Amino acid sequence: MPYDTLEDLPDNVRDVLPKHAQEIYRAAFNNAWDEYRDPAERRGHASREETAHKVAWAAVKHEYEKDGNKWRKKS
Repeated sequence: MPYDTLEDLPDNVRDVLPKHAQEIYRAAFNNAWDEYRDPAERRGHASREETAHKVAWAAVKHEYEKDGNKWRKKS
């Protein structure tokens, strides 16, 4: 279920993140989707999709932070 375009991202990602952060999310999700194909590579009983979303959010939070209701690039 990798995302081909930014428009394919879930609403809760597309509606809150700036475009660059969406690009980070999409790339990280797609990479994690491939990397964690094998259930033995995942923690606990997390699904492949759940793991990919967690990795994607972690990638976004590496470069962006939430300031009130908005996400902004870290200084």
